[in-house]
Amino acid sequence: MHPVVSTASIPDAERATAWEQAVRHWLAPVRVTPPQQTQSFEGTLWANDLGYVRVLSMQADPMRLSRTTHLVTAAPDDRLALAVQVSGTAELHQDGRNATLRPGELALCDIRRSFSLHQRQPFHLHLVRVPERALGISGTRAQRMTGRAVPTSEGVAALLGPLVSALVAEADRTAPPVGDRLAGNISDLLATLIDEQTLGIRPQAHTTQQHLLSLIRRYVDDNLRDPALSPAVIADVHRISVRYLHRLFEGEEKTVHKLIQRRRLEECARELARRGRATPTISAVAQSWGFQNVAHFSRSFKAMYGYSPRDWRDAGPQVPRPAPSAN
Repeated sequence: MHPVVSTASIPDAERATAWEQAVRHWLAPVRVTPPQQTQSFEGTLWANDLGYVRVLSMQADPMRLSRTTHLVTAAPDDRLALAVQVSGTAELHQDGRNATLRPGELALCDIRRSFSLHQRQPFHLHLVRVPERALGISGTRAQRMTGRAVPTSEGVAALLGPLVSALVAEADRTAPPVGDRLAGNISDLLATLIDEQTLGIRPQAHTTQQHLLSLIRRYVDDNLRDPALSPAVIADVHRISVRYLHRLFEGEEKTVHKLIQRRRLEECARELARRGRATPTISAVAQSWGFQNVAHFSRSFKAMYGYSPRDWRDAGPQVPRPAPSAN
């Protein structure tokens, strides 16, 4: 990527300020604090847009990048940033959790809330900034992943890590139509990573019931487009009674029926937010995700997101919106 700022051409006394202004412009309103003993801060920032996703790469001297409570209030934002540590070691703090971010690890920073990322030595870091609404997930689910370091050696992270590096290398040579499609692909992978990480975070030991719940959730996700998906069908497939199925979900955040509806609404929200050259109709999106009654879909969508499906689609992925309700 082409560098958008390099301190090499800036007078020493102005470097830290110029760097902070560039990071605030290309990433988000943040505070950048270099070590007090630094006489001449050095850093290079690369950035490019792929559709509604922004790809950044920064290589610099040690510094602390902070999104303070004051900045969150003064300059609200509705985006997430996926950080991939290439070299150096960083300390990440968000939502009451602390993590050490080592080379080859990634982490999620939620720009909607305060956080800090302290690079304690010269470092190289990739960042992918994504509008939260493009993921089609609840804000609380993303919050459960913040403040954690995830190795890129397995699972979805093993796909995301190399993909981010490839995006950094090829962003300047990517045609706009390809960039639009890549934005959707990386949003899908990030949403899947959040699902993978948050569904696996459970304080209690693994049990047979939890294993069955995991199988049921996977079955629901795999069959959301089937309008016949119902508690009765799920129970039959897993060879349990409907009564036992409901008992399994007694300790969960929502009933199995609400789980099906919420996951369908999340997928519809994700698809509608990614308007492109071919804008889908509301009814086509609703029916493709198993809703047979478009009027019921519209009411449920507005109850969850605070927008009608049409307003959500017309707003596109970059306009801030209220967090989904807990329905």
